[in-house]
Amino acid sequence: MFVGLMIRFFITAGALLCTCLAIHAQLATSLSLNKKNYVAGEPVICEIIITNHAGRDVTLASSRELPWLAFVVTNSRGNPVNTRKLNAFGAMKIKTGESLAKRVDLTEYFLLDNQGNFAVSAVVRDPAKKIQGTSTNRTLFNLNPGRTYWKQKLGVSNDKGSHTREFKLLTFSNGQKSQLYAQVIDATTGMKLRTFLLGDTLMLRKPMVTLDRNQRMHVMFLATPTMWVHCQVSADGKLVDRKIHQRAAQGDPVLMAYGDGSVRVVNSIPYDPAAAAKERSKVRKASDRPPISFE
Repeated sequence: MFVGLMIRFFITAGALLCTCLAIHAQLATSLSLNKKNYVAGEPVICEIIITNHAGRDVTLASSRELPWLAFVVTNSRGNPVNTRKLNAFGAMKIKTGESLAKRVDLTEYFLLDNQGNFAVSAVVRDPAKKIQGTSTNRTLFNLNPGRTYWKQKLGVSNDKGSHTREFKLLTFSNGQKSQLYAQVIDATTGMKLRTFLLGDTLMLRKPMVTLDRNQRMHVMFLATPTMWVHCQVSADGKLVDRKIHQRAAQGDPVLMAYGDGSVRVVNSIPYDPAAAAKERSKVRKASDRPPISFE
């Protein structure tokens, strides 16, 4: 009798396990990052791809108890990284056989402001059906401090009162190319308000940087052997303007700060991308070629 009970137990347990695995297999998931090496504070963009193999349409929606998508971010010691805020992802409906992607900036939800090695994975679940969830692959990434090329503090007054901000221009090399990053910090708390890539640079010429009377940071750097990029960054960390300049006959473009607090680019030829594209699109026809004569 005992043997019969044990046999029935294992048969039941096996059936439940198979059912659980079948439920989990209904959703195939994968996780990827837009790159592996980041400057600490810049957006860490994660993409989740979910494929529906359930044979029916599935709507993933969060309940009061459980979110339908949850991330697990750990440091090099395996400890969870502190969260910045709880996620609130909207519902996602996936038709049978369809694959959909969800892109998430991890820095919005986790405190990823300091350098180090990290790992991220995710769990996709349907709380309405009390499914344990389908785990994605685990992906590694690094946060690097970058090298401070230039920095300056300034006072900022707005509707919320007076604040002190610190502008930083950072250089970073990923082993293949040099890049420039803009960073804006709350100088009172030390919190990085925003860090973002300005572009690839050729350090054959030193980047030029200064502030204007509107409390904007101006940066100009050599992007290609013949092209310079001029960026303007506001005190709240927004890229408000970006223009390309070409070298003039007299020499390299120069970023000039004037006595009235204005900043302008001089000794340059402004680059018109529309005109350049139109010029590249011109293809000479055979009838346009000059006649060939033999003497």
